[in-house]
Amino acid sequence: MSQPRTEVTESLIVRQGHGNLVYIEENGGVGVGDGGSVAASNVTPILALSTFAAACLAFGFGCSVGYSSPTQSSIMEEMGLSVAEFSLFGSILSIGALLGAAISGKISDLLGRKLTMWILNLFYISGWLAMAFTKVLWLLDLGRFSLGFTNGISGYLVSIYIAEITLKNVRGRFSAIVPLTICWGMSFIYVVGSFVHWRTLALVATIPGLLQLPLLSFIPESPRWLAKVGRDRELEAALLCLRGEKADITDEATDIKDYAKSVKGFSKRGLLDVFQKKYVHPLLIVVGLMVLSSLGGTNAFVYYSGVIFVSAGISSMFGLVTLAAVQASSAGLCFSSFLTGLSFFLKESNWWDQGSPILALIGLLMYMGSYVVASGIPWLLLSELFPVNVKGSAGSICNFLSSITGWAVAYYFNFLTEWSTAGIFFIFSAFCCAQFIVAAKMVPETKGRTLEEIQASITHSSE
Repeated sequence: MSQPRTEVTESLIVRQGHGNLVYIEENGGVGVGDGGSVAASNVTPILALSTFAAACLAFGFGCSVGYSSPTQSSIMEEMGLSVAEFSLFGSILSIGALLGAAISGKISDLLGRKLTMWILNLFYISGWLAMAFTKVLWLLDLGRFSLGFTNGISGYLVSIYIAEITLKNVRGRFSAIVPLTICWGMSFIYVVGSFVHWRTLALVATIPGLLQLPLLSFIPESPRWLAKVGRDRELEAALLCLRGEKADITDEATDIKDYAKSVKGFSKRGLLDVFQKKYVHPLLIVVGLMVLSSLGGTNAFVYYSGVIFVSAGISSMFGLVTLAAVQASSAGLCFSSFLTGLSFFLKESNWWDQGSPILALIGLLMYMGSYVVASGIPWLLLSELFPVNVKGSAGSICNFLSSITGWAVAYYFNFLTEWSTAGIFFIFSAFCCAQFIVAAKMVPETKGRTLEEIQASITHSSE
């Protein structure tokens, strides 16, 4: 290992301290926390605007995944679709996400976070327009595929961008906005879709993309991406924009540039860089959480909740509107999946016909409430645990594996319910239980530490 990298890594580890005062080894004295930026504001108007602009993509993500629930019966009737054809329509979102996930990290690294958002908006808006005005099945599927492609990239991009522009003491709160806005998007679609035609709903769903487009002209690029590509002047300008024009961003900018330079020389093998020994543990954690989340039935619940309500003996409109009002954790996902499975088991056994629909409703409400928290944890860890030189590769791998398992669940769910509705929800519960164990035993604490400190401690402990 080179000496410069060792010095930067050790410096970042030493500078963790407590409270606002930290001991900085290379300066031999006491300094002010948050990189010495005493005038830097935790939340500025531009930081809030940048987060809101990125969150528009997350809201659109929620609109896309929730669209099939309130529209299934009307689309099948108007377009003359069979169960297999609608299952393809529902799951093709995940097929598009597979392609987007495979290139999400690399395209974000190549084009930058901001330009990638511009391009995603074109796919997002065109996808909804294709679905709104289609007269043929292939265009309906193509529009859904375009939305999936957008989701495959935005699921990675939004969390990364927000984590890279925020200070350590507000990063967790700002990152929590991502799963919240995804669930708000689903809630919005569930409520509006219960009252309007599916074509009108597709037009309404373009609003987040149309809202984000003008905002992108006023937000800065990620400082850490600018450091990665060697645009130091723009990095400092972006930090001043995010922290306030009078903020002292000298130390923060130096830390970001030094760490970016220290890892730049170690990116020789492209995608294979992420398989180095020091990155294997965090990669297994994030992949495990994402794959187990997908196998825990996330796509089945959000794509087909309307049909699940009807099968359980509950009005689709009542169920979806109530679900929207509720939108917590892996343990909640486990228990709620088990409760939903139990309701179908009781119904199939004719043991509690009057009470089983209530259990199904409670289970679905608990699942979506828990999803708000649980869904955001893997993406937050992805943005925190990997340095900028391998973040793109790690994001592509994790996102791809999550998408492929999500597609399998979305496509085969309708067929598996014909085998055993109760059984499939019990299986979902088991995977959610496994996710809870992984999260409890393996996820490291990252609160109150900069991204550079987190990444330096992980690589340092593996050497």
